[in-house]
Amino acid sequence: MGLFTKYYSEWKGGGKNTNEFYKTIPRFYYRLPAEDEVLLQKLREESRAVFLQRKSRELLDNEELQNLWFLLDKHQTPPMIGEEAVINYENFLKFGEKAGPKCKQFFTAKVFAKLLHTDSYGRISIMQFFNYVMRKVWLHQTRIGLSLYDVAGQGYLESDLENYILELIPTLPQLDGLEKSFYSFYVCTAVRKLFFFLDPLRTGKIKIQGILACSFLDNLLELRDEELSKESQETNWFSAPSALRVYGQYLNLDKDHNGMLSKEELSRYGTATMTNVFLDRVFQECLTYDGEMAIQELMKIHGQDPVSFQDVKDEIFDVVKPKDPLKISLQDLINSNQGDTVTTILIDLNGFWT
Repeated sequence: MGLFTKYYSEWKGGGKNTNEFYKTIPRFYYRLPAEDEVLLQKLREESRAVFLQRKSRELLDNEELQNLWFLLDKHQTPPMIGEEAVINYENFLKFGEKAGPKCKQFFTAKVFAKLLHTDSYGRISIMQFFNYVMRKVWLHQTRIGLSLYDVAGQGYLESDLENYILELIPTLPQLDGLEKSFYSFYVCTAVRKLFFFLDPLRTGKIKIQGILACSFLDNLLELRDEELSKESQETNWFSAPSALRVYGQYLNLDKDHNGMLSKEELSRYGTATMTNVFLDRVFQECLTYDGEMAIQELMKIHGQDPVSFQDVKDEIFDVVKPKDPLKISLQDLINSNQGDTVTTILIDLNGFWT
């Protein structure tokens, strides 16, 4: 038994050395500098700036992307698929060795496997690969750009998001027609959309990763296209026509022209079928001024026998199928994929009868 214990302890790696190792826990938390710790704050800001600059230098610039495309075109593997150039894994690896250190991360077996589909020769499309590289570079550039506005450096944006949108406006040709006096409303329109969907628990902050993962940023940066069609502008929430339409709706509801919406004025929105209970809850939830709501708050929400409450409740519970038969949680609504239907039933008369 003694020999067994001896060898078991040795093979297991137990003993004094292991116990000593566990006595020292590596540091994993670094507190943020307090407001009065000016030197530490400056050090943190400078460190982050240097880090982001280094990350930016590691990315491919436009000239390097053009060179990558020309070189890829020279390394295609015949035969072509129609007019589409392709490359096999062997040439893919050979080219990756010559492409330089910035490109090394893209020439891996994992990336090749992601883009490999149904080619009988085991090749991938050069165009698809190049689009993949450009998309990755764009995501990293955008991540760095958003991080510059993350004052705390915690991966979240709060009111800083407004500054990001405001400084982005001059770079979007489709917004050239906006008057500068309208910028504040446009920023409000864009920011509220992002917060409504990406901050469902109303914490007042959005993860930068969440912004990158959703399609909203794509829609916003789509406005860089000078030849964007009228149809695309109409369906893009961040376009100038869309923002002006929302602003026009607000002005039309504001009958007394005091810049605020009362409960009565808001009740006329759309087809004027929002229920009184829903309107009461909106005004309870949103910040109001003497019973009236500002545009910023508005942007946060956007002939038979009587039906008994019990019937409606049973119907909703049957649709959602919550874990707890006595209540419906937010997660229950998400899991059921019927959240939009249930919400419409509760807030809109037309939705209820539908």
